[in-house]
Amino acid sequence: MTDTRRILLIEGHPDTVSQHLNRTLVDAYAEGAHAAGHAVRRLRVGALDFPVLRTAQAWNHEPVPPALKPAQDDIAWAQHVVIFFPLWLGDMPALLKAFLEQVARPGFAVGPEGAKPFGHKPLSGRSARVVVTMGMPALAYRWFYRAHSVKSLERNILGFVGFAPVNETLIGMVDQLGEKGVAKWKARLRKLGRDGA
Repeated sequence: MTDTRRILLIEGHPDTVSQHLNRTLVDAYAEGAHAAGHAVRRLRVGALDFPVLRTAQAWNHEPVPPALKPAQDDIAWAQHVVIFFPLWLGDMPALLKAFLEQVARPGFAVGPEGAKPFGHKPLSGRSARVVVTMGMPALAYRWFYRAHSVKSLERNILGFVGFAPVNETLIGMVDQLGEKGVAKWKARLRKLGRDGA
């Protein structure tokens, strides 16, 4: 890939203190992207202070919390968005889901209230990748559990608001990777960063 892209990296792990595998992978992707000349922005969901959406009234009529307006600006700026998160209880962490609910508001990610749900998709023209770490084997998650939560994110959130294509990287058995395994995945993420993919 020769064209440079505007890439937003969303670190969905709620822990902002530890140097966990998710942060290591975000760092590796960013290194590759910077080396290839892509413009990169990073967003740590765990560092943001925002309320959980509780009502349809809030979803439709209240403004996005001030702490999340820059996140919307970053998403609008990006041509490619990469979301990193650990699989917790079979799904993304609750804080990441709350973040997506807040930023994907009518008028930004979906049409305004009353608009046709399958009409204009405000975030069309952007691609995405979902990078998910998990304790179980990735093949078991993909084939036995049918990657249900990742598919839901890809289809019902990202695809619904216009992201296409949406690709995934599933990394299983993270507790058994060891230094060699981590190094292998870092190299893969650096290459994806270089490719802007």
